[in-house]
Amino acid sequence: MEIVNDDSELLNDDYFMYQALREARKAMRANEVPIGAVIVKDKAIIARGWNQVETLKDATAHAEMIALTSAQNHYGDWRLEGTTVYITKEPCPMCAGALVHCRPDRVVFGLRDPKGGAAGGWINLLDSNPPLNHKCEVTSGVLENECLALLQSFFKEARAASKLRKKGLSEEGLVE
Repeated sequence: MEIVNDDSELLNDDYFMYQALREARKAMRANEVPIGAVIVKDKAIIARGWNQVETLKDATAHAEMIALTSAQNHYGDWRLEGTTVYITKEPCPMCAGALVHCRPDRVVFGLRDPKGGAAGGWINLLDSNPPLNHKCEVTSGVLENECLALLQSFFKEARAASKLRKKGLSEEGLVE
């Protein structure tokens, strides 16, 4: 468990989303889509995760899945009741399904995903009707602009690198 300052005013959704953004930046440095997650219990971070799909060659290695596995190991149980999961982008259907099964009290995310989000953007598995075995309280839009800027920066750089490769140039401008 990560010990953090117990100043309750500082330990709010913004603080923990900034921690998730730190994880997202790790993903970006590894040339992964920059999505990060942290799981909090009693105002302490018990797990962290960042996208590692390309690194691990594993389509399920999303930030949420990695953080959930870590939290379950920390907790000694697959039930994560009493926790809050912070994610920089709305969870996909796979991650939302895992969240429902792990039973956190809350899910907080930064950026809504209208095309593939499963916490209200495209569909809502976290509050489905008829209900699954658990419903999560959902808060969206926390540090949305920061989360959006990081993803936009990543994809802008990826598109520029792709154009260079198509022209037969490396990122340094040398012919390959």
